[in-house]
Amino acid sequence: MADKHQINQEDYAPSATIHPTSRTQRWRSSFNNLQNHRFTLYLSGILAATVLLAGLVILILAFTLFKIKDPQLIMNSLHIDRLLVPGLVPSLTNPFSLNATLTADISIKNPNAASFRFRNSTTDFYYGGEIVGVAYAPEGRVRARRTLRMNVTVDVLADRVVMETNATGVVLGEGRVNITSFTDVFGRVDLLGVYKRNLDILLNCSFTIGFSGGGFVNKVCQGNVL
Repeated sequence: MADKHQINQEDYAPSATIHPTSRTQRWRSSFNNLQNHRFTLYLSGILAATVLLAGLVILILAFTLFKIKDPQLIMNSLHIDRLLVPGLVPSLTNPFSLNATLTADISIKNPNAASFRFRNSTTDFYYGGEIVGVAYAPEGRVRARRTLRMNVTVDVLADRVVMETNATGVVLGEGRVNITSFTDVFGRVDLLGVYKRNLDILLNCSFTIGFSGGGFVNKVCQGNVL
């Protein structure tokens, strides 16, 4: 009888493979998942705001600092270094001669945040629609927000054109001669290797040389950028 009522303690021993989950553990697991989800949303929000702010800054810079503006080509002044009019009454032995050595004071103004590099440039001088002289300027560089000033010298030989166009009487009667010039400067602005633009600066000028004063009566210039 004692054997029938004897309790086997091994039948009531807890199983080593069974781990019941308590309510506190489930609550902690849900709380941790919620915290991780909130942290992920927080990081995503920060990343989206950073990208939006960076795009806004780039957009503002593109329309302000990084916007490539047109350089300006300015004819500051023209000087007559030599004016030769040997005969006011032309003849076979003393033909009409109108030769002058001019020095053009030219400036290139660069308003951009990057340097403007330009190639060799030329300035053509015209009288009566014919070229009477060409001035050459070497290649160079205008630093950011700076102005480069240079002088170019040219010998203007207008006597041939005057004789060929039969304009001797007009020149002698008025005591002055009208000459035009055309300057072409081709260059490029490269901003951080991202914003690049090729620029062709054109400048047309018309001026009048007076014989009596040996200088310029007036000068009118108009520029354009392509």
